[in-house]
Amino acid sequence: MVTDDNRDEILAALDYGDLKVTGRLVDASNATLFGEITVGENSFNCIYKPVTGERPLWDFPDGTLANREYAAYLISEAMQLNCVPPTLLREGPFGFGMVQLWIDIDEEIDLAELYRKDLPGLRNLALFDVVINNTDRKIGHLLPTVDGHIYGCDHGVTFHSEDKLRTVLWQWEQFSLLDSEIKTLQILETELSSQTGVLIQQLITQEEFDALKVRVQRLREAKVFPSPSPDWPAVPWPPF
Repeated sequence: MVTDDNRDEILAALDYGDLKVTGRLVDASNATLFGEITVGENSFNCIYKPVTGERPLWDFPDGTLANREYAAYLISEAMQLNCVPPTLLREGPFGFGMVQLWIDIDEEIDLAELYRKDLPGLRNLALFDVVINNTDRKIGHLLPTVDGHIYGCDHGVTFHSEDKLRTVLWQWEQFSLLDSEIKTLQILETELSSQTGVLIQQLITQEEFDALKVRVQRLREAKVFPSPSPDWPAVPWPPF
C-alpha cells in the first residue's frame, strides 16, 4: 500500500527511474503498456500510456487522456483518499505519456461480487468519481489489495464539463454524505484555490476546471450522492 512515508520515494522513482516496456495489456482500448522502472538495484512494475497511443474520442479533445489521468491522481491526493496509485507525466520509450505504479491485486477477491458491496473504499471511489465526472468506472478498474485497500485505475475519460457520470458504483444513490465526506469536499475546495488548482488548470480546459469547482460546491451543498442522469447511460458498457 502507498503511504505518506513512501509516496514521495515512489513518485521520484516513477519520474527519474529507467523505464523499460516489457509487455502490453491487449484488452485496453488505448495503448496501455506494462513496464519496469529501475532505480539503482531496485525495480518495480508500472503502467505506461503514451499519448501517441490514444485513440481519438468524439467528446474529448485528442491527446488529453494522459493529462486527465494525472489530474485524477492530484484530486485523489487533494481529497486525501489515496484511491489512485501514484501517477505522473514523463517521457518514455514511445514518447510523452502517463506512468502509474502497478498495483498487485488480491487474486482471491471476486470483482463481480466486490463492486456490489458497501465498503468504505468503494464509497470513497464513488465520491471521487462524482467529483472527477468519471464516465467509465468499470468493475475491472477496481484494484483491491491483500491489505484491504481499494484503488481505482483508468481515469482518462474524466473532467468533462457536461454531466457524464457512468459507473457501476450506484449503491449509495441519494445516500446522505457523511460529515467526514463533507469535510473532504471542503478540503478539496481549498486545494482547488491553491497551487494544486493551478496545476490542474494546466491539465484540463478552463471550462472543465470551472465545471469541476461547480460539481464540488453542488455536491457539498446537496449533501447527498447523486442519482444517474436521465440524459446519459448510467453504467459503462461493457460494465467489466
